[in-house]
Amino acid sequence: MSSIQAFTEEAFPGDSKQYASRFAKEMIAKGRQEGRQEGEQKGEVKLLLRLLGRRFGALPNWIVEKVTVADQSVLELWGDRVLDAQSLDDVFMGEG
Repeated sequence: MSSIQAFTEEAFPGDSKQYASRFAKEMIAKGRQEGRQEGEQKGEVKLLLRLLGRRFGALPNWIVEKVTVADQSVLELWGDRVLDAQSLDDVFMGEG
């Protein structure tokens, strides 16, 4: 008997397979959700860097780093600002 199987039988007496199956499904769903969110974040970073580069030319490293570590709500804010901004300062004003 594997240690995982022994643990689930001890932790969930009776129908340990039902609990283990539900737990596994929940963990898989959580992993998928986290993967989707991470994918969306990377896509937003990539698009924002592309737009900034097209609008303002070569970007300084600090901008690339700042965009890469920003959370999703900030990326969305900067994405909206890039449409009207006349400079990089206009995009990043008051942020971080």
